[in-house]
Amino acid sequence: MKLKLNKKTWFTLGGAALFLIFFLSWKVDSPDIGNILVKAERGDFEIVINSTGELEAKNSTPINGPGMLRSARIYSVKIEDIVEEGTIVKAGEYVATLDRTEIAEKIRNEELDVEESLNRYEQVQLDTALELREARDVVAKSKLNVERKEIALKKSAFEPPAAIEEAELAVKEAQMDYLQAEDNYKLKFQRAQTQVKRRLLDLVDDQKDLELLHKLSDEFSIIAPQNGMVIYIRNKGVKMGKGANMSTYNLSVANLPDLSKMNSKTYINEIDINKISLGQKVKIGIDAFPEKRLSGTVVNIANIGESLPNSDAKVFEVMIELLEKDTTLRPGMTTSNEIIADKIPNVVYLPLECLHNLNDSINYVFKKTLGGIVKQEVIAGKTNSNEIIITKGISEEDEILLSTPAYADDYKLKKLD
Repeated sequence: MKLKLNKKTWFTLGGAALFLIFFLSWKVDSPDIGNILVKAERGDFEIVINSTGELEAKNSTPINGPGMLRSARIYSVKIEDIVEEGTIVKAGEYVATLDRTEIAEKIRNEELDVEESLNRYEQVQLDTALELREARDVVAKSKLNVERKEIALKKSAFEPPAAIEEAELAVKEAQMDYLQAEDNYKLKFQRAQTQVKRRLLDLVDDQKDLELLHKLSDEFSIIAPQNGMVIYIRNKGVKMGKGANMSTYNLSVANLPDLSKMNSKTYINEIDINKISLGQKVKIGIDAFPEKRLSGTVVNIANIGESLPNSDAKVFEVMIELLEKDTTLRPGMTTSNEIIADKIPNVVYLPLECLHNLNDSINYVFKKTLGGIVKQEVIAGKTNSNEIIITKGISEEDEILLSTPAYADDYKLKKLD
């Protein structure tokens, strides 16, 4: 049985077939289907270095530990206790306590030294007193002997000359013994004075050392020098809180920041550091306050790179000063920094995704024209993290494919004149 179709049905089927053919042809010949078109823009082009940083006060007052630790031969002390970071304190209020284990041992040893020095001092006093008493006895006996010899000389006045002469010699000999005894006493007295003085000085020195250690131990309880908010110091990015070791080469256990002037401390990798210079403007965001946008300027760039914890890459510390005053900001808040390394006025630029490369030498884009998509050669300029300058090949408002279209290799490159 044959199916008969009227004229209207044939027109309907024919139209559907033509539409299908047109649709398939258009889909094949229009590679921008499924791709996003963006317009080339003209304006000021900013080359921005993005980095994450941390707020810190531009100026702060250190809360220091004892200043005489090295005099006591103590070179590192553990922070035994410290108030919570962010605590508001008044001048003279408690802030921290240092571990007294080492200084307590030194005090015990010094007390033994004082006791030993005192014993030596008392002993030398006794020894010299006995020695000098014996020397005085010798002097007294020598003097009596002189007197006896003089009496004997007087009695020998009527004796033969030889006896008188012998008596005179005896007097002279006794006088010499007396003078020698006196000289010996003087020497022993001077020596005794020196010995006693030396032992006394040793005792005084040990007592002073003990007094210093006791005073130093009292200073292990640290108080605030003025009113403010306690902020822990950082060593290579690590907070020095409870349990941390304080070096005697940096006596600070915490800081009292001046919150009226803030900096953002950030680290720039060695690839980008040459793009950073003093005075560059910075756009600053605060993670804690997403709605805040602050401005700043680069005020310091480290000359020497360093390695951050858990990283082998070299980075350079860069300090950014905030230009606005904001009382809600606190040290330690995370910042996002957009450092404007360069600003090129009145140029045409595109998203980086629009640019393609042929044989590592020719740059091109897929540009939409009235005749369809064109594979257009372009000359590229400087880039930032998202966009690139196009100096030749396209104009402002040209529509460019954001990604590679289908059958991209089938397009013939349209070279520049």
